[in-house]
Amino acid sequence: MSDRASNTEPAAASDSGTRSGHRIAVVGGDGIGPEVIAQGLRVIEAAGVSLETTDYDLGGKRYLGDGTVLPDAVLDEWRGFDAIYLGAVGTPDVPSGIIERGLLLKMRFALDLYINQRPFKTGSGGGEVGHDLAVHDFVVIRENTEGSYAGEGGFLRKGTAHEIATQGSVNTRRGVERCIRYAFELARSRRNHVTLVHKTNVLTFSGDLWQRTFDQVAAEYPDVNTAYNHVDAACIYFVQEPQRYDVIVTDNLFGDILTDLGGAVSGGIGLAASANLNPDRTGPSMFEPVHGSAPDIAGQDKANPIAAILSGAMMLRFLGEAEAADRIERACDACAHLTGSTTEIADAVMAKL
Repeated sequence: MSDRASNTEPAAASDSGTRSGHRIAVVGGDGIGPEVIAQGLRVIEAAGVSLETTDYDLGGKRYLGDGTVLPDAVLDEWRGFDAIYLGAVGTPDVPSGIIERGLLLKMRFALDLYINQRPFKTGSGGGEVGHDLAVHDFVVIRENTEGSYAGEGGFLRKGTAHEIATQGSVNTRRGVERCIRYAFELARSRRNHVTLVHKTNVLTFSGDLWQRTFDQVAAEYPDVNTAYNHVDAACIYFVQEPQRYDVIVTDNLFGDILTDLGGAVSGGIGLAASANLNPDRTGPSMFEPVHGSAPDIAGQDKANPIAAILSGAMMLRFLGEAEAADRIERACDACAHLTGSTTEIADAVMAKL
């Protein structure tokens, strides 16, 4: 287990843990982040995987202390790690956008984390949706480095009565194709079905690029069935008919919204795990629970650690530790409806390993 780094150097870090083939950068972050990540590391250790961990003191609290967000020197260090395990970042006292763009988006762009992968499970094994549903799992693949979050846009006459703000969506053939191709490869390991979600009837430029690219890639995968949904229809189907989905592929903005809805219909955001992947492995991938830092319950041992634990399992799977990942995921399924303290829930998961 790693101790939290507490010094104030720009790349505040401390090395600990049993050496293994996996070097992990740990960012506990703010609020409940350090608590849930600590439990995730406990579960990984209990599953028999030893990690060499290095802690980084980053997030809203660090920014308020000395203005540090994500130094380039830290990014350079991270390129030498196998993965990044992140709890949650952000505090109410930090203006909106500073941590989101300066840390999370900077990390995604700099490390080319172009796939956001979020698995969901509905029914008796993963939360009720208002009906007695059979257990069903699906996964959303979200393009993670382009779209509306790329940062294109600006202001004219800001602060006047004639102010104009533009915010464009950047979509490249390369970025769209590699995301779609990842979704088809994933579908081949699951139930051979991919649904494209967009808004092609209104977004006639970006939507056209996505649809044409999807159709061209699909022709190379004749064994994989395909479908298309407008994003507003997909929101309805997520609630009423999630069983229609296997793999969903979509753009950055739509994926951000859909995956939060996916968390809501599959047991709550406290169970929602995610991976920000560099499938080409030219740098480390990052794994994090979807929930926020929840400062109102920080330090009270109240946060549900399941999402962080499942994110840790996704990290292990990506690192080739499939057997340990399987056992952790099964244990989390068995504990999905438990209530209790952060530590008690983690202990229950460990007991099921």
